Amino acid sequence: MKNLLAIGICAAGLLGLGTQSAAAQDDRAGTQAMEELLVPVTPRTVALGSALTGGLGDLSAVEAVQSNPAGLLNATGTSAMFSRSQYVADIGVNFVGVSQAFGNNAIALTLTSWDYGDILRTTEDAPDPSADAPLTYTASTFALGATYGRQFTDRIGAGFTLKALGRTIDNVNSNGIAVDAGITYVVADAGLRFGVSLQNLGTEMTFSGTGLQRDVPNPGPNGNLPVAGEIDDLAAQLPSSLNFGASYTRRFEGDISMSAIAGFTAASYDLDQYSAGLELGYANLVYARGGVRLTPEPDQDFWQGWNLGAGLNLDVSNTRLRVDYAFRPTNFFGSVNVFSVGLNL
Repeated sequence: MKNLLAIGICAAGLLGLGTQSAAAQDDRAGTQAMEELLVPVTPRTVALGSALTGGLGDLSAVEAVQSNPAGLLNATGTSAMFSRSQYVADIGVNFVGVSQAFGNNAIALTLTSWDYGDILRTTEDAPDPSADAPLTYTASTFALGATYGRQFTDRIGAGFTLKALGRTIDNVNSNGIAVDAGITYVVADAGLRFGVSLQNLGTEMTFSGTGLQRDVPNPGPNGNLPVAGEIDDLAAQLPSSLNFGASYTRRFEGDISMSAIAGFTAASYDLDQYSAGLELGYANLVYARGGVRLTPEPDQDFWQGWNLGAGLNLDVSNTRLRVDYAFRPTNFFGSVNVFSVGLNL
């Protein structure tokens, strides 16, 4: 009973925070830091419309923590995953993670990194880059996470993730810390799963570095001598969100399985989002997936809203090998392709 009471209090706290965020979301849209945290980076998550807060029974533990830290409890033994996203504008997104189960407990380490390639440098004095000898600079973003999960009863589990965040643009950088927390409730005999998670609750982020330093003219009796100065960057909050999810899995004759999932996200810096997905499997070997993620104003959305994917599971020398793919179209740029390879030992 004490465990159930503690979990109930946590759930109430999550709901309260989400309500406060939703009240201001329209006025604050587009002003958050580290928007990359909102982009799903694993194929199954993308293909199913980012509706995996409730989880799935055979979902990789490393992949599950991206939607709900309590999903880490899917872990049995050791699991690992590497995912690569070819994002818009030739941006590459890499995700790697490993998890380990210890009885009713499990831990995981994950890393997501963004590579933006070489970017043409422009200045106030030279707004057009030179075609003969173009100057470039680089930028990068990372999120390093450590997750712990515990199974309290045969149905209730919880987990949290502590994330170190960093972003570098040329010679300026910004760092921060964020926390994810989540709860799952599983009715295994009925094929039902429910989940709630709070993501990206953390410190404000500001940029600093030599790129913000400027010499300011200071007219005086000895001439116009410059004085060293620095631009103060305004602090920006992280894109926190409150997520609810549910899933239902049923198996049919002929080794056919079906999983239907649904989710709702109340975002602090964006419109509410509604998501749903459907996965069909055969003999725990091949899977076909599709999903949607919609907002009340789809004409303002960067994404078209629908996603597709497929997966293949193979048993190789007592090792479960997972290969997955997802396709995500946009309204303004080229489509996004996501690939992953995972192992379960």
